[in-house]
Order: sequence, then structure tokens, then C-alpha cells
Amino acid sequence: MKTEKIEKQKVVCYGEVLWDVFPTKMKPGGAPMNVAYHLQKFGIESHMISRVGDDESGKKLLNLLDGWNIPATDCQVDPIHETGKVEAIADEKNEMTYIIHQPVAWDYINQAPTYDKLVAEADAFVFGSLVTRNDTSRDTLYHLLEKAVYKVFDVNLRPPFYSMETVKYLLGKCNLLKLNHTELELISTWFNDQSGTEEDSVRFLQKEFDIDEVIVTKGSKGATYYTTTDSYSYPAFSVTVKDTVGSGDSFLAAFLAKKVQNKTPEEGMIYAMALGAFVAAHEGACPSYDIAQIKDFQLQHSPIF
Repeated sequence: MKTEKIEKQKVVCYGEVLWDVFPTKMKPGGAPMNVAYHLQKFGIESHMISRVGDDESGKKLLNLLDGWNIPATDCQVDPIHETGKVEAIADEKNEMTYIIHQPVAWDYINQAPTYDKLVAEADAFVFGSLVTRNDTSRDTLYHLLEKAVYKVFDVNLRPPFYSMETVKYLLGKCNLLKLNHTELELISTWFNDQSGTEEDSVRFLQKEFDIDEVIVTKGSKGATYYTTTDSYSYPAFSVTVKDTVGSGDSFLAAFLAKKVQNKTPEEGMIYAMALGAFVAAHEGACPSYDIAQIKDFQLQHSPIF
């Protein structure tokens, strides 16, 4: 009897790959690469379209991608610009601020013939706003957005590397929008939104830009998932925070993994809250773990009500 081959779900992430530089060490990072890393942990076929420099830092990132079973062949090598670096600085509350160097290799992601097919065949295409700071990478993103079936906009507003005009354009292209409460408040002011409530602001954006789904993350206050008709709020898990680098990226990856696997939003949000808290309790954006550890983590930690 012939058995039918079950194909993996496929997600393509687009944007920055880099090194997060801490006072005593460097860790791999970049929001879209963090998402790709965690998606792979959930059994998703992950791809990372980006660009590194022709230097030792770039070679190390490409080796990491290969080691994570994320094809390094999707990542271009720049002969001129160096691999990206970000200085990550924690305050007394373990909240992070970033010094993002420029120009670097991921500012110059070129279009490639293989990307169109890759993105068109993917179950989801994940992108952020930071990669649009340079015209080359921005134009490639705009081109690929026209190929994607399901578009996930992970807002990542890092002053001065965004413009109102670009963010509005990306809002008009996405199916799923993920942003934190601070970003929601800021974007709402662009439209003179005086509603004062989170839900009214979300509903305004959904109507204005025809967005089916929105996730608002709120740190220790949890997160809320909005469809066009309903909303679902979930508490955060109580943990001792090491740093918050990449916790939002892991949150998105867990939710998206469950979504493309046709699980319920409830299951997706529970895994998202757990993984986001797990990553915040560890150093760096891509700690080593397996899914069994995340299930145990859920059982061992209490939600904050």
C-alpha cells in the first residue's frame, strides 16, 4: 500500500540577520531570523532571505543557519558591506535598547529569481519594518509582497529607522499584524485616533487597512489576539527575566507555527505566551530547547492574572 507523503508547512522570513553584541558576548539575532529559528523548532520548514558580509561574522551566521536546518543558500553574501551588528543594552528593568549599525549587508538584499517561487509557495511570509530603512532591501520586500499568499507584518519600530509612509504601506499589505502596545499607541496617533482603548485602536486599523488578524503584546500584562469579530486575551507567565531580546519574535513564531498547522488560536496563543516567557528567562534570542521543554514550562509556571 502506497503511503501519501505529508509535506511540511513552509514559512519564509525576510529581513535582518545580525549579531546582538552584549557586554561580555555576542549572540545571533535579527527579528526575522529569530522567528525562523523558533519556527524550525515547531517542525516548520523555515527559510531566511537576507544578506551577510563576506567576513568571519557572516560565515558564522551562515553556519548557524545550516546547523538549524534553515537553508543558508537563501542568504546572500555581500562583497562590500559587513555583517550587521547591534549593541544590546539592558536597563534596570531588563528592558532592552539597541544601537543598530548602518550601512550593513542586510540593507542591500537584492531580488533573486529563486525568491519569487519560494515566497509564492510558502504558507506564510514574515517581514518587519526595520529592513525598509534602505531602498534596496525595501524594494525587494515590496516585490516579494506581491508574490506572498499570507503576509505577516511584525512591526519593529526602531527610531530613526522607519517612516510613517512606509509603515502605512506595509499595514495595507498584511493579513496578520503583530505589534506591542507602545507601537499601537504611536501608530494610532498618526491617524488622530483619540479612542483611548486598545480594542478601538485595533478595530480602526483593521477597518482602515483591511487587516484580518491583529496581535497586541503587552509584556507582563499578556497579549490579545483580535479577529475581525472577536478578541481573545491571555495572561503572561511569571518568570525571572534574564533579558527580553527576541521574546516577541519567539511569541510570533509559536503562534504562527500553530496557525499554519491548523491548530486553534487558543492553542497558538498559549504556546506563544509560554515560549515568549521561556526566552525572556534565558539569555539571548535563540536559546537551545525542544518542544517538550516548553510543555513542561507551561506546567511549572503560573500565569499572571
